[in-house]
Amino acid sequence: MSNEEGENGPRNKMGLGIAVGAGIGVALGVAMDDMALWIAVGMGIGIALGAAWSQAGG
Repeated sequence: MSNEEGENGPRNKMGLGIAVGAGIGVALGVAMDDMALWIAVGMGIGIALGAAWSQAGG
């Protein structure tokens, strides 16, 4: 629990990034009719976003 910093902790930002990335991946997967590929791509985008948000937040 020492890695958590309350509501704005790095774990919460990483989780938010993964959720946003999964949403983007699902939307692209539905639009392009290839869910398996785009969910994986979306998760990668989400992990990158979460890491960036965690670093930017301090």
